[in-house]
Amino acid sequence: MNLILLFVLASLVPSSFLFEIQAAHSHPPRTIYSQITVMGLVYCDTCSNNTFSKHSYFLSGAEVRIDCKLKAETPRTAEQIAFSVNRTTNKYGVYKLEIPSVDGIRCAEDSAMVSFCQASLMGSSSSSCNVPGYRSTSGEISIKSRQSNICIYSLNPLNYKPSTRDDILCGN
Repeated sequence: MNLILLFVLASLVPSSFLFEIQAAHSHPPRTIYSQITVMGLVYCDTCSNNTFSKHSYFLSGAEVRIDCKLKAETPRTAEQIAFSVNRTTNKYGVYKLEIPSVDGIRCAEDSAMVSFCQASLMGSSSSSCNVPGYRSTSGEISIKSRQSNICIYSLNPLNYKPSTRDDILCGN
């Protein structure tokens, strides 16, 4: 009886599955490269109170510089990769940087001090809201997945203010 059950089960398992099991034991594990995203947003702080209020709005077309330092380790070397890029916010005020896979970067295992990104305001797209408020940020919320080595660094918001505060709109 057990022999028949074993035969039935063996016939149900695809042969490709058996080859995958054998291949997993005969080859070294596949390297999983990091998938890193750095993102944040820019808004107009209409009432100049350094918070997003009901009168605030997201700024599309704002220029932001992103500076990052990432630690990379391979079996032979330990390196640090540093770069700076400019991004423009989309219609929702969001800027985003997708960092290509780099051998040796394991973002999900690194502490916050090992890999670091900062965003800085470069220019506003609005003539009515172009005085820098929060000019740069390195504060972040990190979302990490060790299993698939995915990291999303969501930087704190940056903002511009109007040159004059509208007391009628915002109150005293």
